[in-house]
Amino acid sequence: MQLVVRAEKADPPEHAAVCEAAATAVVRLLTDPRATEPDGEWRDAVREWEARRIRKVTRRARGVRWPEAEALPGVTVEHAGAQVRAFPPSPVSDVPPELAKLQVAGLDLAEAQEPGPVPEPPYAVIAVNPDVTITTGKAAAQCGHAAQLLLRQGRRKDVAAWVDGDARVHLTRDVPWRQAVKKAAVAVRDGGFTEVPPGTMTAIAWIVRK
Repeated sequence: MQLVVRAEKADPPEHAAVCEAAATAVVRLLTDPRATEPDGEWRDAVREWEARRIRKVTRRARGVRWPEAEALPGVTVEHAGAQVRAFPPSPVSDVPPELAKLQVAGLDLAEAQEPGPVPEPPYAVIAVNPDVTITTGKAAAQCGHAAQLLLRQGRRKDVAAWVDGDARVHLTRDVPWRQAVKKAAVAVRDGGFTEVPPGTMTAIAWIVRK
């Protein structure tokens, strides 16, 4: 699955907002009728992709490259100054040229000086392992993985409420990692293709309800 982050030089988004938007975009694409209905145009691609080890690639777009990406089928989430578009999964050889030419490496954005507000429940909490060093692009992909696992493996009632509430996500920095691991419903262990060794626990997630 390709994820594209709008990252203009003059006004780049901040790190957590991109991670949150990416996670929500993944869930909204996977729950879109085009991915879930029997005759949905994305259904077969999603099912084939999820039958294997899931991979996500985060790319950055600026200037004219962003409207070019938005013209392709996908789902865009705008959140806290960030814009992220998720695209239906495809083999690497079939990635549209408008996306294939976008840069993958080097997307590393600053953290906001103050954490963003916690959304109203229901929402998903995602925590990224503070003991590993990863770029914003990698973190966005890992948050997308965590949200996807939560969608597929979380408690049905919790997941239904979360999705019905627009799949809001909060990237926490307030919960100590060991405590967060105990609370987590799902955990992402990285395949080791980029930035971290195989098997590294990169992100965890759980749902908060009223």
